[in-house]
Amino acid sequence: MKRALIVGASGQDGRLLGELLLSKGYLVHGLTRIAPSADLPWECSQINILDSTDVDACLGKTRPDEIYYLAAFHHSAQDKISMSVRDLFQRSFDVHVYGLTNFLETIKTKFPMTRLFYASSSHVFGLPSQEKQTESTPVIPISPYGISKAAGMACCRHYREHGSIHASAGILYNHESNLRNVEFLSRKITDGIGKIMHNRDHKIILGDLNARVDWGYAPDYVEAMLQIVQMPYADDYIIATGESHSVEEFVEKAFECVGLDWRNHVEEDSQILWNKRLGGPLVGDSTKLRQSTGWMPTVTFAEMVCKLVNYHLAEMLK
Repeated sequence: MKRALIVGASGQDGRLLGELLLSKGYLVHGLTRIAPSADLPWECSQINILDSTDVDACLGKTRPDEIYYLAAFHHSAQDKISMSVRDLFQRSFDVHVYGLTNFLETIKTKFPMTRLFYASSSHVFGLPSQEKQTESTPVIPISPYGISKAAGMACCRHYREHGSIHASAGILYNHESNLRNVEFLSRKITDGIGKIMHNRDHKIILGDLNARVDWGYAPDYVEAMLQIVQMPYADDYIIATGESHSVEEFVEKAFECVGLDWRNHVEEDSQILWNKRLGGPLVGDSTKLRQSTGWMPTVTFAEMVCKLVNYHLAEMLK
């Protein structure tokens, strides 16, 4: 029986990946920054990933065959206002780089057969000039989040080239599921529709409806993580649909699922920073992943949106 360690087990991807691994017969152990949720169906520990001694002890106890490093510091628009740039960099590098290197170093020195997956982000590309990004697209991040994720990828590359360990990175584009919290645009829309079904006067206030996103289905993306770790050689892979859709398209599809005209219930406010970013959309070319592993998205954009809407409506009716 394979053993897997999920760093960041309580987030959307951690929960979905844990369920997938359990279904594959893995023994799963999770790590969380705060006290683990009681509803997680696997053993979970709370450790300080910035303490190399804690990391050494954790790996010595769990002895994982595979480590999925999904820990992330997602800062909101409000964080950008309330925190200094220095603090944003500090928090980002703590989670995306320094904690990661503790795991990489322990693997190198004590568990060289353990494989690691690092969850990177499309934000490493910053403002790319090409319509679609590949693994060869220049990495020129412009935010603390993107800069620290790029540094984490560079750490994985260094350890696999100079430490001879299997450390891969997945460059993840936007991916959604019913586990998103209210900080995310998709959840704001689906929650808003639920409120509208009870009160037709309720309005959903959104930012730029023309903003375009490469949206995928999160259960598909954790399947890609698993397949990447099984590859004979470690490498970097883009995980994306290769399609961009506007926020307006998302809203339109979501309201179609409940038979309503979105234009009667949605208002646009250009001051909202929810989905605002400089430059054009980030759209990923996942050809390398698809050719290497056979991975493909299992649902269309429209199907994904309806899945999210229907799930939240069902939850509100309980």
